[in-house]
Amino acid sequence: MPNKSRLSASVDVAIQFYHLDPMEIVWHGNYPRFLEKARCALLDKIGYNYEEMRASGYAWPIVDMRIKYVKSVSFKQIITITAELVEYENRMVIDYKISDRENGEILTKAQTKMVALDIIKNEMQFESPRIFVDKVEALL
Repeated sequence: MPNKSRLSASVDVAIQFYHLDPMEIVWHGNYPRFLEKARCALLDKIGYNYEEMRASGYAWPIVDMRIKYVKSVSFKQIITITAELVEYENRMVIDYKISDRENGEILTKAQTKMVALDIIKNEMQFESPRIFVDKVEALL
């Protein structure tokens, strides 16, 4: 049963020319990069970003990513990407919303699922490491 939390973080991104495809809208392949920016802000808030993961002996590969493109994003538009931790005890599930900063309109919804991987044993863990769980629960 997922453990709903209210841990979230947001970042703003100003859309640049290099984000665009030949149709002059943001190329779909850039969205995982936007999600990564918000995910890192959330992980920083938790105190368990990639350096802390590695130091604790775990990697957290993404095992599933879903993106629903609701509306196109264009040049010079400023978007807000919000990442919210919705599950943490057995895996890390993060929901994302990308919205227009000016009017709040939802442009994209996404979700990533990550699982802990013991770096030395190269084994997937069926429960999140205690260090991660303790950091999350200290903030709830």
